Parts: sequence; C-alpha cells; structure tokens
Amino acid sequence: MASSSPSSSPQNWRYRVFTSFHGPDVRKLFLSHLSKQFSYNGISMFNDQEIERSQTIAPSLTKAIRESRISIVVLSKNYASSAWCLDELLEILKCKEDIGQIVMTVFYGVDPSHVRNQTGEFGSMFNQTCARRTEEERRRWSQALKVVGNIAGEHLLKWENEAKMIEKIARDVSDKLVATTPSNDFDGMVGLEPHLLEMKSLLDLDNDGVKIVGIYGPAGIGKTTIARALQSLISNRFQLTCFVENLRGSYHSGLDDYGLKLRLQEHLLSKILNHNEMRIGHLGVIQDRLCDMKVLIVLDDVDDLKQLEALADETNWFGPGSRVVVTTEDQEILVQHGIDITYHVGFPSREEALNIFSRYTFRQSTPSDGFEKLAKRVTELCSYLPLGLRVMSSSLRGKDEDEWEVILHRLEISLDRDIERVLKIGYDSLDENEQILFLHIAVFFNYNDGELVKDMFVDSNVDVKTGLKILVNRSLISITGNGEIVMHRLLQQVGRKAIQRQKPWERQILIDAHEICHVLENDTGTGVVSGIWFDTSNTKEVFISKRALTRMPNLRFLKVYKRRYDGNDRMHIPVAMEFPHRLRLLHWEAYPSKCLPPTFHPEYLVELDMKYSQVEKLWDGTQPLTSLKKLDLSASYHLKVLPDLSKAINLETLKLGICVSLVEIPSSCSQLHKVQKFWLSTCNQKVIPAHLSLASLEYVFMRGFSKLRNILVISTHIKKVDVSNTELEDVPASVTLWSGLRSSSTKKSGMLKEITHHHTSVTELALKYTDIARIPDSIKALHGLQHLIHQSCRSLESMPKLPGSHTFLRAEDCESLETVFCPLYTPNALLSFDNCFKLGQQPETKKIQQSSLHGSALLLGSEVPAAFHYRAKGSSLTILPDVINLLSAFSRFKICLVVSPNHQTKESSISKLLCRTTGEGDLFLPIHEVYVYAFPGFRTEHLFIFYSDFLEDHIKYPGFCREIVFEFSSIFHDFDVIECGAQIWTKQSTEGSNKSRLNNQVVGYRLHSVTHEIESSDSSEDESDVHVPAPRSRRYVCDSNSVNIKRRKYINCWSLLMLCCDLSSIVRTIRRFVSGR
Repeated sequence: MASSSPSSSPQNWRYRVFTSFHGPDVRKLFLSHLSKQFSYNGISMFNDQEIERSQTIAPSLTKAIRESRISIVVLSKNYASSAWCLDELLEILKCKEDIGQIVMTVFYGVDPSHVRNQTGEFGSMFNQTCARRTEEERRRWSQALKVVGNIAGEHLLKWENEAKMIEKIARDVSDKLVATTPSNDFDGMVGLEPHLLEMKSLLDLDNDGVKIVGIYGPAGIGKTTIARALQSLISNRFQLTCFVENLRGSYHSGLDDYGLKLRLQEHLLSKILNHNEMRIGHLGVIQDRLCDMKVLIVLDDVDDLKQLEALADETNWFGPGSRVVVTTEDQEILVQHGIDITYHVGFPSREEALNIFSRYTFRQSTPSDGFEKLAKRVTELCSYLPLGLRVMSSSLRGKDEDEWEVILHRLEISLDRDIERVLKIGYDSLDENEQILFLHIAVFFNYNDGELVKDMFVDSNVDVKTGLKILVNRSLISITGNGEIVMHRLLQQVGRKAIQRQKPWERQILIDAHEICHVLENDTGTGVVSGIWFDTSNTKEVFISKRALTRMPNLRFLKVYKRRYDGNDRMHIPVAMEFPHRLRLLHWEAYPSKCLPPTFHPEYLVELDMKYSQVEKLWDGTQPLTSLKKLDLSASYHLKVLPDLSKAINLETLKLGICVSLVEIPSSCSQLHKVQKFWLSTCNQKVIPAHLSLASLEYVFMRGFSKLRNILVISTHIKKVDVSNTELEDVPASVTLWSGLRSSSTKKSGMLKEITHHHTSVTELALKYTDIARIPDSIKALHGLQHLIHQSCRSLESMPKLPGSHTFLRAEDCESLETVFCPLYTPNALLSFDNCFKLGQQPETKKIQQSSLHGSALLLGSEVPAAFHYRAKGSSLTILPDVINLLSAFSRFKICLVVSPNHQTKESSISKLLCRTTGEGDLFLPIHEVYVYAFPGFRTEHLFIFYSDFLEDHIKYPGFCREIVFEFSSIFHDFDVIECGAQIWTKQSTEGSNKSRLNNQVVGYRLHSVTHEIESSDSSEDESDVHVPAPRSRRYVCDSNSVNIKRRKYINCWSLLMLCCDLSSIVRTIRRFVSGR
C-alpha cells in the first residue's frame, strides 16, 4: 500500500530536524542541550557548523531545509537582526506549504506577540535589518513573522526549568515523527488495494458530513486488516483517530447496560484522547468532547447492537467530516443501526489466494520450485480464506515436501486449532435453532437450493426461513443469485467438530463411520437422531440390522456414499429392511439391492439420489410422491424400468444419465409439468422419447444418442440444450420460439453440416468437433451472442460478420478456415485462431490484428507486425519515466508478443502466460506476478496481441522510479516469448476507431534492446487507419517477457492485473510504459 504523498515517504528525508536560530548564546546554551537530548532520543538534526554565513542563504542550507521532516524556529530577541535567518524562515514556510513540512516554534526569551507584530526589542532589531532592504523584502519577512508567531510552541519564560522544556520538545518531536511516518505494514498485500479504493469511495472523504460505514464478511476474510490499512492510509486527514479492537464479547461482562456503555465510552475516550484510564460519570461525554473534532474511529469486530449504541449512536456526536468504520460478521447489526453504507468483503480469486499463500510461505509471489502443486492443494483446502492461508503458512514454512504431505493429509481430515478458534466464535454465538440449521447445512445441504432445504424441514421445529436469514447476516453462509446455499469448507469443518464434541447420546447427526456401523449393526439408534452421513470408504463389511433404521423414528436425512470408490461393496442389507416413514432425504450411492424394500414409504421424500446403484427398479405400482423434487438415478447401469411418476407432480429435476439398461421412458413422465432439468445422456438408443413437451423445462441434456437426428419439440422456456455426440443434422425451425434460450451445444455431432435456425436470445453456441462447413450470414442477427466456440471444425472454410455483442471466439484447429469477415466490430473480444494454418497465409491475419480494441487475439505469425513500428528480441518490456508526460488517463497499450512452442509443449495442453512486474528506483515498488492469458496447445509460432487501459490518473510518484520492467514467460516452461512490440493508443485514436476506424492516430514509441541488437522496421505499408509513425527524435526502451493469465468472465487482461495486484503500484508502473529491451 502506498502512502498518500511522496513527501511523507521516510526515504525522502535526510534529516529529522532543522533548527533556525541566531546568536552564539543560543548555540552554546539552548541548542547544545537540545542537540544532546535529540541524540539521546535518536533524532537526527542538521548541523550548520561548516556553512559560511553570507548575505544570502547558502544553497546547501536551502537543501538541508527541504530535506528535513521538521523545522524548529528558535525565536530569540536577536533573531530578526539576521537577514540570513529571515530568509531561512521564508524557505521553511515555503516547505510547510509545498511539501507539508512540520514547523515548531520556541520563543526563547521573547513574547510571541512581539514576533507577530514586530514590536518591542524584537521589533527594533527587525527595523534595523529592514533599513538596508527593499520594501518588498520587509513585507515578505513581516508576513512570515506573523505566521510563525501564530504557531503555538514552547515559551521559555513560562518554564522554571529549561532542561524540562527541552525534554518536552524532544518528546513532541518524537511524537510528530511517529505520527507522520507513513506505514508500510501493508505493502505488498495481495488484493488489498481494490478494497481500499472501494472503501475510500464509500467514505467520500471530501464530504463535510459525518458518515458511518460498515465492513462485513465471514470470519478470517480480512475485515480487520482492511480497516487497519484504511486507518493507516487516511488518518492524516483527521484531527484525532483511534482503532477500538476486539469489541466482540464486550457486552457479556456482568454489568448492566448503563454500566457497560460507560465502560465502552471510557475505553474509546481514553484511546482517542491519549488519556489513560479515563473515567466519566454520564453518557454525554463523547458528544461533549468530540462534537467539534474531525475524528476517524474504527470499531472492530462488533457483535452486539448495544456496542454501536454506546460508541456511535448518533452522527452528531462527532465533528464535521468525521468517519466511523464498523467491522462485523453480522450484517443485521448494521441494518438495525441504520448504517446503509456498507462494504461486503468477498473471497480472493484462486490466483490471489495462491499469491497470498506464496508471500507468507516463500516470501515471493509464486511457489518455489517443486512446491507448485502442494501450494495449490493448500489454497484449495483453505478454500481461499486468507486466515486459513496465513495459519497454514506458519505451519509449512521451511519444511520439505514430505513434511508438507503429512501436514496436508492432517488438514484434509481435521481443522487446524488456530483456524477453528477464530471460526467457531460465529457458531457459538448462534441460538439453538440456528445451530441446528448450521450443522445440517454443514453436513447435508451445502450447495443446495434454499427452497429445497425449506422443504426438508417443512414439518419440523426448525425455523428455516429465519435461520437462513440469520446465518447470512452473520456471514456463516451466503445465498447465490439463483438461491443456492453456500457454506465455506472450513466452516463445514467447524460444524463437524461441533458434532464430535457433543455427547454421544445427544447427537442429532451421526458422522463418525465407526459409530454409525455400531448403530446399524446393533440397533442402538435413538429417537434423537435426525441425520446420518455415512462415508463407507474406510469401513470393513457392514451387515445392517433389519430394524436398525426404524429404531430412529425421527431420522429424516440419510446419506450413504463412498468418498473414494474402489469397486468393493461393503454394505449388506436384509431384503426386508425397513426405512423410517418420515425420511425426506435418501441419498444412497451404490445401493446394493435390486429394489427398495416393499415396506418403503416415499410419500415424504423430497430428494431421492441413488447414483451408481444396483437397482433394476425402485418399487411397484403408483406411490404418493407429491413431496418429491429431485430424482437422480444416474449411472444405475441395471435400471430397466422407471416407476409410475404420475403422482410426482412437484418433481423439478430428473437425472437418468448412463442408465444403459433402461429401455423406455414411461408415459407418466409427460405429466411432469414442473420438471425444469432433464438429463438423459448416453442411454440405450431405444429410450429416446418421442417428444418432451413439458411446460417448465429449462435445461435438457441428451448427449451420446447416435440415432438422435432432430431436436425434439421442447418447452418454450428452454435456457440450455446440449445434444452433443449425436447425429444431429440441423437445428429445427421451432428453436426460434425458444425465447429464453441462452446456450446451445452440438459439439461432436458428426452429421451437422449447417445451422439454419437459432433464436436471437442465444448467448453461447458450441459447435466444436462438427463437420459444419459454413456459418450462415444470419448469425449477425443474434444480438445477444457472446461466446462462439467452433474449435476443431476442420471443414469450416469461412466466417461471416458476427454480432458486436460477442466477446469470446474460439476457432483453433480449424484447418480449412481461409476467410474471416473483417473488420471484427468486437472491441472487447478474445479471439483465438491458433493452428488455423490457411488463415495465416491470408491478408485477413493483418485485419484481425487491427480489429480488437480492448480484448486480445491469438493467431499464426512469426514476427511482430510492421504496424507496431519498432520491435525487440527478448521477453521483457522496460518502461522509462520519460514516457509519463506523454500518457493520459485515456491512453492504452497495444502489445504484441511472438510465442513459440518448445520441446515441452503438448498438443492437448493449455499453456499459460505469466506477467511479472518489478520496479527499480528511489521509490521501492514490490514485485507483482499475475496470470495474463491461457493458451490452447499451439503447434508453431503465433502472435499474441492484447490491449490495456489506463484506469486512473497519472502516476502518483513522478520522478521517484527510474524504470519499470514487465517480464513475460510461460509458467509451465512449455513455450518461449521470442519477440515483442508495443504502441500507445491515444484517446483521439480510440474515439476515431470506435466511430469509423478511419483517421486513427496511434503514437508508436521506438523500442530498442538493451541486450539485443535493434530491429528497425521502416515499413512502407500504409497503416494510416491504425496509427501514425513514431517520432524519430524519441527513443524509449522496451524489453519483452509475458505471463499466464486466467480469464475470469473474459475481462480485459490488464484490468484483471489491476484487480489482482496492488493497484497503486501497478498504476504507477503501467503509466510509465513502453520501450523494449
């Protein structure tokens, strides 16, 4: 994290203190004692002994003033007798105004009013000095004395002991140095800067009103870190600031409400006023003491509304411009207190998590050699939670691979104590109803639909609706936009630990395999048990008793599965085994019998999941199935018939994939008008239904039917249809009625030669591995199309004009592709034409290079095009500060790399490009590494062209950084970057390109190689519609070397770089761009 001003950076100050004084008496007495005290306190002070006095202030003295953090003006009776001192004073006040230098005063035997008004003996000396000077000099000196005379300082005449005064001055100087030393505690913290930028925006620091802003999120996500970094960044804008930590639990100390509020207020006032153990007698003191002060207060880890009522009940308690920041896991507290400006802290991305862990563990941004896979396992096991990453780092740092394996195996089966101690606080704070719901979600219902979970508890004492709301507000779960409940993996482990700590006879949920085996074999279950979660992976043979399950009449949730499937069935159940009547979830993978027992009652079942089962049928006859929402019989290879489902009127999901023995879909399925998702893939060819006219159907998966030649007439609500690996010949005209269609996949449909129909609402078309020879011109009418994937369409010869909405085009391995409509009016698209060898021989290649403005393109090529003007061999780009003045907030880079496969390249692999950023100069810039692009396997040299935007103002610290280096490389060492080039696009050129692609002006900057010979490119080609030639009088350096980027939601690669790294440093870095080594 960068400091707010270059002047406050400690490396900019050569001296802590500069003293301005006059007279040998001051030097020998006061100054000598002050210097000794400063030396004792470790405060460096400029020594002017060797400077020769003259009529004008010496340049070395001026330099010393500017390089000092604090100036102390010692105003004695004779001070104004020296024009030298008066000129010093002018320079000091100039530094105070320009660079924020701190000015302190000592009135050494002179009254401050005499200094301000130039009266008395001080005034007489001043008049004598001015007699030999111009009126302008007198005016400037008089104004300076008036300013300095108004600066409160130490007055010798008010001190009985000069030594005590000097000690006080030294303490004050030390305090000011500490207060103004910028913090680097948070430098290099991955992903922190975007949080701080968002918080600064929410705080609206230029607004004079008082604001309270909340930060909420799960435990261990980094709320406190963000708040501390924020305080460090902006505290200099406030008169008073304090951080009140660990408020959690402060309302459970045995005092009544009034006494607790008094205690909290005493604590806050003691901290913010630097008054130890302050005592107050009523609750109005905060408002009385702070109502006219601009304060910054951070209230950390609030878990009770009364804490906010005690410490920040009203905004009028604080002075204009004040800010209060509240961190909490419980969003409801913020709502109840009326805090409507809030910031939710989300989880870091996969790349950020790996970077965070690497910085803690390896002191660098990527794992050390040999630890790459192990480090990724850690981030996955911690589910990207920053707390977990930090704790695991402390356990793993310095250990070898074998020791890592042991620790990771332990983490897979148990929770680290330090992590659990933090996370279980949220669970412990819940009431019984919410704790029960929390445990059931942790064990059974993570990643389940919220409405489905409500159905599971429909006739129980658990209030699911209220409970879910509380768990969300306390950041213990989240609910996605489509209603799915998500609990963090580490919180799931907290739940399992809580179950294990319960007394055996009190456990509602059984999760220990050995305990479950004993219960099932010996009929020792009780009515307390509501759920069984049985992983049979490590068990020996289990012989279940006939009445084992009915001994648990309140059993509602039964899940039997094998985490590590080894092909051995260890479960033996009696033919006449009885299930509890009120079972709502039956999830039994690899169920060992041919059918469910005849006494089975499914009337309360909400979900029946029997994947990989041995069943040939479920039951006979018609059963009451009105509660059933999900039925999954996938990979039940022996299933021959489906039961009558006519009563399953609320069924929403039906999965029958790979049921190879199933020969018929019963007619009762045609009555399932609430079914939304239907899987029927890789089944017996006879099972293809004649039609699927189901009113609510949204998702259809019918892959692997070699006899399927036409898409069936389906619901008009269809959103996604997948008929891959079929003999589909064309898309039916009825598809134009599917107004909700978003995705269509016909990949590996060998008979598909063309597409004549599609609804304009479709956003994704997957046509890969088909024999399609041409894409119809009508595709341009699909105005919502974003993703077009037709890789390995080896018969495809041409590509028509595409809609401007599309952002992702994959056409790799289209060996017959020769023509592409250009220009591609797709300013944000990612274009992939690798291994399109015929296209590489056509002029279209050059047009594609010029098409995308913000996206990227990968296509055949062996050298940086002449359009880039200047090129360099190598794999790094070096940016010199001279370029800064040529850039604006609207500038963009257009970068081109030549990438070549090497002996480690595999045709089917996904190569990854990595961008590493380093800074060199007076201002230290941390090293950043970020994934920039993922390449499919390419078989020869290709060009990778991409663009970047400037997202902020000019570089924050001009002149402090001599150069920035961008290095490009393959993270898997499976390709080489052999050449690079760059251009700068101006705002004017961009606007022109967006309008007509004519009269574009792109300024190219000459690149030369530091380690290689320059390649000149005096191109004679007419590229005036793209750029103008680089000015011959300018030479800048650029060295080329790039990195791997994973594209999330296909955002601009440099935008992602700015999000993943320390933004302030990255913006500073990029703004200096372009020239090549």
